[in-house]
Amino acid sequence: MFEALAERLEGAWKTLRGQDKISESNIQDALREVRRALLEADVNLQVVKQFIADVEEKALGAEVIRGVSPDQQFVKIVNDELVNVMGESNVPLAQADNPPTIVLMAGLQGTGKTTATAKLALHLRKQKRSTLMVATDVYRPAAIDQLVTLGKQIDVPVFELGTDTNPVEIARRGVEHAKEIGADTVIIDTAGRLQIDRDMMAELSEIEKTVNPHETLLVVDAMTGQEAATLTRTFNEEIGITGAILTKLDGDTRGGAALSVRQVSGRPIKFVGLGEKVEALQPFYPDRMASRILGMGDVLSLVEKAAEAVDIADAEKMQEKILSAKFDFTDFLKQMRLMKSMGSLGGIMKLIPGMGKLSDDRIQEGETQLKRTEAMINSMTAEERRNPDLLAGSPSRRRRVARGSGHQEKDITKLVADFSRMRTMMQRMGQGDMSGMGGMMGGPGGGPGQPGWRRGGAPGKKKKKKQKKKKGFGQL
Repeated sequence: MFEALAERLEGAWKTLRGQDKISESNIQDALREVRRALLEADVNLQVVKQFIADVEEKALGAEVIRGVSPDQQFVKIVNDELVNVMGESNVPLAQADNPPTIVLMAGLQGTGKTTATAKLALHLRKQKRSTLMVATDVYRPAAIDQLVTLGKQIDVPVFELGTDTNPVEIARRGVEHAKEIGADTVIIDTAGRLQIDRDMMAELSEIEKTVNPHETLLVVDAMTGQEAATLTRTFNEEIGITGAILTKLDGDTRGGAALSVRQVSGRPIKFVGLGEKVEALQPFYPDRMASRILGMGDVLSLVEKAAEAVDIADAEKMQEKILSAKFDFTDFLKQMRLMKSMGSLGGIMKLIPGMGKLSDDRIQEGETQLKRTEAMINSMTAEERRNPDLLAGSPSRRRRVARGSGHQEKDITKLVADFSRMRTMMQRMGQGDMSGMGGMMGGPGGGPGQPGWRRGGAPGKKKKKKQKKKKGFGQL
């Protein structure tokens, strides 16, 4: 997401590089690039006009800061305005003083509303809030079955009365059941339509009057672009919503919905869906989203993902093993699987500052190499994983692992050599020696084409002066 927008905005910064200060004459080209970038991202036209006017006013009125170049100053102004447009801060989900908190989910058919209901329930369960989901979509085939299946998957109960009961009655009895079982929150999944119609709105309005929800969240497909903002405004005028959940933000979307919804509808985006998995729902933070749009990564979200996946005690043990060079292939496999649980490699890399510009080809190459590495490690015996030196000193073992994983012996040889070198570097780091650290990531002092860089050769063999350069897992 946002790749095209980020590239366009990069062109705006370039127009100001080399300038002494921001002036009315030199800012026009930059503003023109920003305007084009936002329009191509399908941001609402009125939002674009106001955004450009506000940026221009702040840029021309900004004080010159010593040591800060005009392009850097302009980036800061655009960043602040992006945050302002999207809502300045995260708006958390309501929590009733007297449980249960009632959340009503609304939206058109096909926006991912039922899945978003389960994602929100799982998000609340992680916060130690007990939740009941209520299935009131009696019109869409298998909608109730879908919610029941998702409920079992995330271990959250579902209240349903089949397809022959009135949705308003199901919602009412669902809330009563939540009170009986002591649920902290009840999430009501309502029916959607292919388009807004009077029957849909009338039913939603009736459910709302009956259960009196603390939150009415509209689930919107981000791929509808600026129409997402218009849809939010319409629903708000008809039934009165409290916020939106923007789904499919990880897809082939230009990002305009994220920049338009609050400004056009007056209601905040509370959550965003960033994948099909039921875990792929995040609270919406305007400042973090602005950082992603500008290609600066999102370290806080990355840390939160890691905190959810990592056990602190295990992490401390792993750190000790790494720094004492006792890190083995079993540990490495565990770390790869841990990273997978945090999401795709591409998704993780784009949260890291400076990594957002990696091409899809490079990311795909990295994904492929990780799969190759996992296959090779899976073909090793438990003893070989614990003691990589066994493979280093035994060609027959390497040939057996190669056959088992569908690779060549030279691939196993290289894997072992790269792993040994990485382990040595990590041990040096633990002792305070940072020399050669760049070789771990192909950076300065250790990467291909850098001074002093040398590729590890086959174990036990004399290294040749000229070696064919290949990319191992240490140079992803």
